[in-house]
Amino acid sequence: MTRIAIRPIPFRESEVLRQDGIHPVLARLYAARGLTDAKDLSSELSAMIPPSGLMNIGAAAVFLADSIAAKKRMVIVADYDCDGATACAVALRGLRQMGAHIDYIVPNRFEYGYGLTPEIVELTAREKQPDIIITVDNGIASIDGVAEANRRGIEVVVTDHHLPADTLPAARVIVNPNQPECGFPSKHIAGVGVVFYVLLALRAELRQRGVFDAQTQPKLQTLLDLVALGTVADVVRLDPNNRILVAQGLKRMRAGQMHAGVAALFRVAGRNPRTASPFDLGFALGPRLNAAGRLQDMSLGIECLVTDDEDRAWALAQQLNDINLKRREIEADMQDTALLHLDTFEPANSSTICVFDDSWHQGVIGIVASRLKEKFFRPTITFAPAGDGWIKGSGRSIPGFHLRDALDLVYKKAPSLIDKFGGHAMAAGLTLRADAFEAFSIAFEEVGKAWLTTQQLERVIETDGPLEDAYYTTSFIDLMAGQVWGQGFAPPVFCDEFRVVSQRILKERHLKLLLEKNGARYDAIWFGHIDALGDRARVAFRLDANEFNGVTKVQLLVEHAEAA
Repeated sequence: MTRIAIRPIPFRESEVLRQDGIHPVLARLYAARGLTDAKDLSSELSAMIPPSGLMNIGAAAVFLADSIAAKKRMVIVADYDCDGATACAVALRGLRQMGAHIDYIVPNRFEYGYGLTPEIVELTAREKQPDIIITVDNGIASIDGVAEANRRGIEVVVTDHHLPADTLPAARVIVNPNQPECGFPSKHIAGVGVVFYVLLALRAELRQRGVFDAQTQPKLQTLLDLVALGTVADVVRLDPNNRILVAQGLKRMRAGQMHAGVAALFRVAGRNPRTASPFDLGFALGPRLNAAGRLQDMSLGIECLVTDDEDRAWALAQQLNDINLKRREIEADMQDTALLHLDTFEPANSSTICVFDDSWHQGVIGIVASRLKEKFFRPTITFAPAGDGWIKGSGRSIPGFHLRDALDLVYKKAPSLIDKFGGHAMAAGLTLRADAFEAFSIAFEEVGKAWLTTQQLERVIETDGPLEDAYYTTSFIDLMAGQVWGQGFAPPVFCDEFRVVSQRILKERHLKLLLEKNGARYDAIWFGHIDALGDRARVAFRLDANEFNGVTKVQLLVEHAEAA
């Protein structure tokens, strides 16, 4: 069941923002998203939370500065998603600019698992002989891996943003805003953002030591295109601090000041960096990088981001594009199979979904879980074989159901069911024995039934209410496109009642509409939907500028519609 709702708009906050000179509609949109102070809209780097607020960041800067001075060999151990790849590229580029002797390794997820495992430490020691391992976007749960590194005399710096377990690894330094007692206000910063902050602190430390001054220091702002890409692709909440990082990265892309690999990814995706948006990063560039980690290993993606050779970047971007096409094929097959498994699934009788198929690919289960969650609006975990009688699961959740905490509860109630797990509120991963799948599904459903109300299991399309007729214009669309919208700062969706003038099915898959309100007519399209509407409809929609034959017109992209 889906219903349209209107976000409450706090009138006083909206008025304060409007009186501060903000466009009246934007003032309304911002207030509805919890923004109360125009200062929180600043996209200037000077408005960023200072690095000093991150626990242990000073210790990390001193340790890394000492290690650079002592010419210690460092190796980055990266995660295999877009956040991990961009974090690796940022760390590699930034630390090299500061004189570090540094390399990286990105393990194959299917052989070595997630995080800094003892096997990865052994591989890194054998291949790279490091004095220091730096984790990016992982490591907070790597208790055994860090212990193995310590046993071998390798010191570990953990930079991560994932939620920790009850015990922390015995690393030399841990920088993670989500570790206990860290007061950093932006708990939603991505792994790439954490690494960027470490570099800012290290640069300040080296400046203090006289290694360089304000004129000769590395220009770390050149890394912000990578920081923005990783932040958006990791779907972290765009709080004011993350919005600054993303806005600054987008500004560089639009000005043509981006790394060769980022430019090549725009080109291969058929997107124009001059009009770069969070949508481009999340739905065009991010998936092409992620595909490498899903199907092969992420070194291709990292190589694309660390090369300064435009021809090599273009060749790598094309390879990533080919892998992404393959990923789409596999995903479509898996989705069809999943729907066959769920043929008799009754959403009314279930709070959660667990599906396993022994033909599935481990690297793609997360996307399939995401698609099923969207379709059925239930916390969903999909499982694929992981060899030797083990299966791996990847889960996606709905608002109000903290997935990692749910897995933690299952683990506490029945420790024998789950081997290991980790993640966030909205996404998590786990490993269990194949023969424990049924028992796990039942235990997970019990948590769902206990935690989720009927209201929470109803999909709500949150909208910003009606839009005044005067703003159905391309100039207003441009004004909105200039803001940074995304996770936790939702793009505007309006809703209103329209007369349905005409409707037809396009390419057997989409509903093409002509809608009328107050005498004005608007083209509209409802993608992936073919059921006809009545004469009058209440429509939730996004505004879009549609260019055809050199003419740009306003079009409505329908999110949901119901009889008026």
